[in-house]
Amino acid sequence: MTTCPSPSELIPNMVAELKTLLKERDIKNACMIGIHTGGVWLAEKLHKELAIDSALGTLNITFYRDDFTRIGMHPQVTPSSLEFEVEDQHIILVDDVLHTGRTIRAALNEIFDYGRPASVILVTLVDRSGRELPINADVTGVQLALGPNEQIKLNGPEPLSLEVQETS
Repeated sequence: MTTCPSPSELIPNMVAELKTLLKERDIKNACMIGIHTGGVWLAEKLHKELAIDSALGTLNITFYRDDFTRIGMHPQVTPSSLEFEVEDQHIILVDDVLHTGRTIRAALNEIFDYGRPASVILVTLVDRSGRELPINADVTGVQLALGPNEQIKLNGPEPLSLEVQETS
């Protein structure tokens, strides 16, 4: 079974890498959006460490998923919350695990329903193999190659921990 580093070990490096990227791109006032739920937990920590002035946005992309009809409606779907203008903003989009790319595609579709951002920086705690769409993270905590019968899950919100689970 694959072992995982602790998110508390990964986050400081992610903050440093994100600060460098923002400086290189001359972005001074980025807004941050976390994807429900694990992405929000991670975004809360990054938002605080980066001292971002705007409120943290949250996305629940359930209705934007391309497999919505297959997975059905989750009984506790919470609404998205973006308390800032998306139009012409530099957005930092945060998710816990980048796998197929479908969650990020759904999140981008929802963000564009709010307006056209100036740019989107993708930050993920875990980048794992198995991409189905051409989507890559700008900042990643760790890259893991998992087996076909393994999945990774972020547990939280406090403390954050990564767990590799066997699937059937």
